[in-house]
Amino acid sequence: MERIQAFLRWMMIDPRYPEIAQAQYNELKYQVPSLYALLMVNAVAVAYTHFDYAPISLTVGVLAPMLLVTGSRLVVWLRARKNSPGPAEAIAKMRQTVFLGTVIAVIFIAWSLSLDGYGGPSERGHVALFIAITVTGCIFCLMNLPQAALLVMLVVTVPYLVYYTRLGEDVYIAMALNIFLVCLVILQVLFNGYGAFCKLVRSQSELALKNAETERLNAENERLANTDALTGLPNRRYFFNRLERLIEQVAGTNERFAVGLIDLDRFKPINDTYGHKLGDILLSEVGNRLKELAGPEIDICRLGGDEFGILFRGDIERAAKAGQAICDLIGKPYRIGEMQVSIGASAGISFYPEAGTSAHVLFDRSDYALYNSKTSARGRTTVYSDSHEARIRSERAIECALQSANLDKEFLVYFQPIVAIPERTVVGFEALARWYSPTLTWVSPDDFIPIAERTGLIHRLTAVLFEKAVQQIAKLPDALGLSFNLSAYDVTSPDTVETLLRIIRFEKVDPRRITFEITETSVIGSYEAAESCLRTLRGAGVQLALDDFGTGYSSLSYLHRLPIDCVKIDRSFVAGIETPPGDGVITSILNLCNSMQLRCVVEGVEESSQVAVLNSLNCRFVQGFHFAKPKPFDDVAGSIRDNGTVEGLPVAGVETVDHLPRRSNA
Repeated sequence: MERIQAFLRWMMIDPRYPEIAQAQYNELKYQVPSLYALLMVNAVAVAYTHFDYAPISLTVGVLAPMLLVTGSRLVVWLRARKNSPGPAEAIAKMRQTVFLGTVIAVIFIAWSLSLDGYGGPSERGHVALFIAITVTGCIFCLMNLPQAALLVMLVVTVPYLVYYTRLGEDVYIAMALNIFLVCLVILQVLFNGYGAFCKLVRSQSELALKNAETERLNAENERLANTDALTGLPNRRYFFNRLERLIEQVAGTNERFAVGLIDLDRFKPINDTYGHKLGDILLSEVGNRLKELAGPEIDICRLGGDEFGILFRGDIERAAKAGQAICDLIGKPYRIGEMQVSIGASAGISFYPEAGTSAHVLFDRSDYALYNSKTSARGRTTVYSDSHEARIRSERAIECALQSANLDKEFLVYFQPIVAIPERTVVGFEALARWYSPTLTWVSPDDFIPIAERTGLIHRLTAVLFEKAVQQIAKLPDALGLSFNLSAYDVTSPDTVETLLRIIRFEKVDPRRITFEITETSVIGSYEAAESCLRTLRGAGVQLALDDFGTGYSSLSYLHRLPIDCVKIDRSFVAGIETPPGDGVITSILNLCNSMQLRCVVEGVEESSQVAVLNSLNCRFVQGFHFAKPKPFDDVAGSIRDNGTVEGLPVAGVETVDHLPRRSNA
């Protein structure tokens, strides 16, 4: 019973194997037209040979509608070659073909056998040959639809065999039997071929499925490889690949686009204070906001950490506004659990092709513009310009010279006095770095210090300059102190701190004479590491001063959190000291230092009137051009040797320098 049901399902074109049905139909589109053409040609040939013997109603009257039907089916199948129906439609059309093929086979066998009664042996032989050739050809044309081939074979050969057997003519019986057996063999070959065809289709289908799965997995891997796991934004890999493709697309055209970099402001302190988990949540929230702005004209990617990249392909004049809109969106407060967190963002943008024509150059130009935003326009968007290009060229020359510089010979230490104004006495010096390059001549510290920090040379440079400063201050009276500036990289480097202490020990200088000056910006980037290093220095006996006090938003908190001994008031406050606001600010800071028992030094004193005001405010220590500009050690030491003064000011402990050789009067 199961076999019968399986056979019936097979005869009805089993829909459980749609891929096989689709393949069958695609082959039949090119074979069935040949079948109908064969039928029509053979039928016309038989009608022609019997035209003089059979009634015209049989040779023409019956043949005409037969040819009309087969001709119309031929046209239908020829048109079908242009279409690619789905499996369901293909199955329906093949079922129709099985039915129509069987009906047409019945009509043709009935018609051909009806002609057998007319004409002589030749005409009768032509009918037998017509049936044999036609059924064989039809079976071959239907080899990809064995259901129809089987029915056509049975419908044609069984009546054929029965008809000639009843006539009792041995020759025709032998022919009919021979055709029947031949058709059986052909069907067997056809079924074997059809089985191989089905296996091939299944294997191709399986291969196609595997290829599709492979493509899907490849696409998924590609997506994952180009997606940042935390924010869901495209990642650094996608950013640079897309940038390279953009450059290729617009090369040789007048099209322009913008490359932008965005860096979060105040993210690291939040991450360090509240932990990386909250930091990740915050980055994810930033990513969600940025996804809202991404679109056909703008790609926004996370490059790593708290840095994001922009590729802007719209109206180039709107690029800076788009960058600022992103910064403003990021700057809106975030609600994370019960906590409200606020951060900011700064951006730098460069344009293709003005800023460069390669991905590397465009990225560097945008990074330079971002650096300018971070240092001088935090929270804003800076567009790379010609002035930046000129500065980069200058910085490249400085970096090249710095990399090949002889640090011991080319770098000098200049000394600027620190004055106790009640006594008008020099009590110490601030050591200031100076560089004379054989190729660039004098280079400002404002130019070479940031480059030394960026290139990693700052640690070596700090050690060389500090060693010179210590060796030189050791030749002056013990009452004189030495102030020395440390960069953010020095403050957070245990190795550099150990090098500085080793120099103090080796030169046998009292560590209490040494004051290291730091800024709050050097601490804020990595507070834990900075605090550890500063406590190590403080534990060794050196003094610590907070430089540029009052210019940062959190200076007051660092007075409580760090082991600070001295505060240096930034020169920007001194310029307005003769006005009530300026006077009030400095008075407040002086009172704060007195209450906390901290030494206070006011920098940038350039006018005698400023000295008078500071003296009236009971300010004890000052520093500035009014008293002396920074000078080489030999000039300072020579002045002390000759007359015990610096720029006419007495020097503390000068009576202890009798062992220093005096200049010859010759």
